[in-house]
Amino acid sequence: MSDNKMDTEADKAKLAANPIVWFAMSATFGRELKAKAYLEEKEVECFVPLQYRLVRDRNGRKERRLVPAVSNLLFAHTTKDRIQELKKDHPYLQYHTCPMEGRNKPIIVPDDDMQRFISVCETHDERLLYLSPDEVHLSAGTRVRIVGSKFGGVEGVFMRVEGKRRKHVVVCIQGVAAVAVATLEDCYLQPIER
Repeated sequence: MSDNKMDTEADKAKLAANPIVWFAMSATFGRELKAKAYLEEKEVECFVPLQYRLVRDRNGRKERRLVPAVSNLLFAHTTKDRIQELKKDHPYLQYHTCPMEGRNKPIIVPDDDMQRFISVCETHDERLLYLSPDEVHLSAGTRVRIVGSKFGGVEGVFMRVEGKRRKHVVVCIQGVAAVAVATLEDCYLQPIER
């Protein structure tokens, strides 16, 4: 057996034991963009949901800027060993965790859920509503796929959002965040059979 083949098999075994996944992370004190730059410098794929907002500049004037939509939230796509190594240098970079069996385990986001979330967030639509997990009750809605419009192909739950008159399509990352797409006409929605 050649050395290259052995290396490939060893790499496959190592990757199976320590797969590349999406970690929900927190960068405390509004350092999500700093953390994103650091991770990208280390060649780690990451994502921060951004949204246009009016922000005051140093002279007191308001200007429209792309800023983090959810405070302290970012996602890193890497292995657990790699993110542990990178966290050592930056103590403000922490896992989002969920209590499980008495221990807090890092939240790992399934690839499909992450891709749906990214596809909606990357539109930077000002009408997107970012929600906390407590504000979303997915069991109360209907699973749908958006057809047409700039959100075409996105799957989510069509449901009423608290404080809003009309229903929205909500794309959720369980235990971390959700984004509600601006109200759409029923003709743009296709129910998904379970």
